[in-house]
Amino acid sequence: MRASSAPTPSRRTVLGAAATVAAATALPLAGTASAAPKGGARPAAAPHRWRTAAIGGTGFVTGLLFHPAVKGLAYARTDIGGAYRWDDRRARWTALTDHLGWDDWNLLGIEAMAVDPAHPDRLYLACGTYAQDWASPGAVLRSEDRGTTWQRTDLTVRLGANEDGRGAGERLLVDPRDSDTLWLGTRHDGLLRSADRGRTWSAAAFPAAPSASGQGVMFLAAAGRTVYAGWGDGGTALYRTDGSGGWEAVPGQPSGGASVKVPVRAAYDARGRALYVTYADAPGPNGQADGSVHRLDTVTGAWSEVTPVAPDAAAGDGFGYGGVAVDARRAGTLVVTTNNRWAQVDTVFRSTDAGATWTSLKDTAVLDVAETPYLRWGGEGAKFGWWIQAVAVDPFDSHHLVFGTGATVYGTRDLVHWAPEIRGLEESSVRFLIAPPAGGARLLSGLGDIGVMYHESLTSSPSRGMASEPVFGTATGLAQAALKPSYVVRTGWPSGSDAAGAHSHDGGRTWRPFAAQPEIAPSAPGPVAVSADGATLLWSFVHWDGTKYPAHRSTDGGATWAEVASFPRGGTPVADPVDPRRFYVYDTDTGVLYRSTDGGLTFSRGADGLPSGDVQFTVAAAPGRSGDLWLSAKDNGLLRSTDGGRTFAPVPGCTASHALGFGKAAPRAGRGRPGPGYPAVFQTGRVPAAYDGVAVLRSDDAGATWVRINDDAHQWGWTGQVITGDPRVHGRVYLGTNGRGIQYAEPE
Repeated sequence: MRASSAPTPSRRTVLGAAATVAAATALPLAGTASAAPKGGARPAAAPHRWRTAAIGGTGFVTGLLFHPAVKGLAYARTDIGGAYRWDDRRARWTALTDHLGWDDWNLLGIEAMAVDPAHPDRLYLACGTYAQDWASPGAVLRSEDRGTTWQRTDLTVRLGANEDGRGAGERLLVDPRDSDTLWLGTRHDGLLRSADRGRTWSAAAFPAAPSASGQGVMFLAAAGRTVYAGWGDGGTALYRTDGSGGWEAVPGQPSGGASVKVPVRAAYDARGRALYVTYADAPGPNGQADGSVHRLDTVTGAWSEVTPVAPDAAAGDGFGYGGVAVDARRAGTLVVTTNNRWAQVDTVFRSTDAGATWTSLKDTAVLDVAETPYLRWGGEGAKFGWWIQAVAVDPFDSHHLVFGTGATVYGTRDLVHWAPEIRGLEESSVRFLIAPPAGGARLLSGLGDIGVMYHESLTSSPSRGMASEPVFGTATGLAQAALKPSYVVRTGWPSGSDAAGAHSHDGGRTWRPFAAQPEIAPSAPGPVAVSADGATLLWSFVHWDGTKYPAHRSTDGGATWAEVASFPRGGTPVADPVDPRRFYVYDTDTGVLYRSTDGGLTFSRGADGLPSGDVQFTVAAAPGRSGDLWLSAKDNGLLRSTDGGRTFAPVPGCTASHALGFGKAAPRAGRGRPGPGYPAVFQTGRVPAAYDGVAVLRSDDAGATWVRINDDAHQWGWTGQVITGDPRVHGRVYLGTNGRGIQYAEPE
C-alpha cells in the first residue's frame, strides 16, 4: 500500500531480502552456551558493549499501554521489532526482547501485551510475527520484574504481529476477577485460556468458529468484572462473559451494515460506566474506507453511535477508526483515532462529553520533530500521523497523550504541542551499511521504508533526515567507490517521483537523481554497484514479486544506460575494490560466479557448482585486495576465492554464514612487521568452535579462528542482512537487524 508521498511504513523483510554487499523452554532468558567441543575449550567470547544507533522509531508501533496503578510505567509493542518499557525518569524506552535469538526470529513480532493491575511487576507478551505455515508457532513470555527477565511458554498455534490486523487489540488480557487467569485471542485458533498465569494454555469454549483466513479475536477488554471480546471474522462482532457461564453475544450491538463489520479496539470508562468500541470495514492498517465509533452503557445496556466524522469514500475521504483510549481521571473524556485517512491525514479526536461532541487535535497541533528530522520526509514537512491504531492516555496526567504511527510515537503534555517520544525505540529493517574510510559520515545506512541516511553521529538521529532529491521508500542498493569514497550511489523504491536512482559526490551528504534511468527502474529497482574509480555503474533490476530483468550499465554517471546481456538477471553486482575493470555477480539460480574484466561490459563464467536456490547469497570483496572474495552461503557455510572468483574453497570450521563484512585490521604484535595485517572479518554465522548457535563473530586471521562478540542478551532475532566493520577503528562493528535497527559495538 502506498498512499501520498510518505513511504509505506511497514513493508518489511520476511526472510529472503535482496542480497547485501559489503565492499569493505522454560527460561529466564537468555540461554546458556553448550559445552565446549571435544579437543579443547572454546575461546571465551570477547566482551563488547552493544548500543543501538539513534534514528528514532522508523517502524509501526502497534500498541501502547500505561499501567493503571504505577505512575510513569508504560509499554509499547511493535510489529517486527519486539517490546519496550518506558523509563519515565530518563524519558526513553528500554528494549525488552533483544535476547531472542536466530532460531526465535519469529517471536520478535509482538501480537499483544498485558499488565496485571493488581501486580505491577507482572508483564505478559504474546509473540509471533507470522501466522503462515512456514513460520514457527508463537509463544507467551511472562515476567515478574517488568520485562527484565522472562519465562517462556511455547504455543502450538501461530500468531501474526506483522499481518493485517496487527494494530488491533490487545488480544491478551489478565482476567479482572482472578490474576492467575489469562485470556489470549488468536487469529485462526479461537480463544485460549490459562489458569496458571500463562504457564499452560488450553482452548476455551467460544461461540464463534475461527477461519483459516480470518482475523479471529481482535481484542479482549475488561469492563469491571466483565470481559468483552471483539470478533473479526464476520457475523456477531462483540461477545462477553462475566465468569458465571460461557460467552454470549452482546445484545443490541451495532450491525455495522454491509461494510463496517470489524471491531478494532475497545476501552472502558470506569467512571462513566461505558465501553467505547471502534469499527472499520477492514482490520487495517491498510484497506479501510469506512468506520464508526459506538458507546455501550454497561449499566443499562443501551448503545449509541458517537462517530466524530463519518467517512465518505465516494468523496475521496474514506478511512476507518482505530485507536480508542479513555481518561481514567475524568468520566466521559476519551480519544479515538482515524486510520488510513490519506486524503486529509489521520487525526486524534477528543471528547469530554462521552462522545457527544469532538475536537480534532490535529487541527491545533504544533509538531516539533527536530529530534528525528527524517519525519519531515525529505523536506515535505512532518505529518501528524498515519496508521494510527495505538493510542493511550496517561492515567496520572490527563494531558499526557501518546499515539503510535507507522514510524514513531508522538506525545503531548498539553494537547497542543507534540513531539516524538521515541528515544530508545528503534525498529528499522536495515538493508545496507557503509562505514566510510575517512572524514564525512560515521556511517551510511540503507533501510526498509525510509531510504538512506547519513549518520554524522551514532547517538542522535541523522540531522539531514532521509536522503532526498529523490526521496525513496525502501532502499534497494547502496554502494561507494572504493578508490573515490566521495562518490556514492543509491537505489530504491521511488516516493513522490519516478526516480529510482541517485548519486552523491560528497560522500552521501547531498544527492541528485541520475539524469536518466532504464525504463524498468521505477517498478523494479534492484541493487547497484560502482567501480573502484567511480567511472562505471552496474544496476540490477528485480520486481517485488521476484521477476528479474536485464541489468544495465552506465559510464557517464547515469546519463545513459545500456543493457548487459551476459549479466545474470536479478543478480547482485559487486565491484572489485582495487581494479576498476573488475565486477562480480553470483547467479543464485545456477550456483555460478560470473566475472567481468572489462568494466562490466561483458561477464563470463567463473566458479560453478556453488550453492544455489531461491535465497540470496552474499558476496563480499575484501578491501584493498583485488579478486579476494568471500561468499556467505547461508547454511552451506562460508567460501573464499583468492583468484577473482575462478575457484572457491570452504573456510574450515564455519558451518553457516549469513552476512559478512570487513573492518580495520588488528594491530600487529612485535617490531619489524611490515604493512597492515588482513582486514578484520565480521559475520553472522555458525562456527561451533566459537559458539554452537548463529552468532556475531570476528576473525583477525582471515577466517582461521573466530571469536563470538555478542552475548545471549544481545541477539535481535534474525541478523542475516548486513554487517560491516569500521575501517577506522579495529573491532568496531555495525550490524543491521530486521526490526531492531542498527546495532554497533566495540571491545570493552
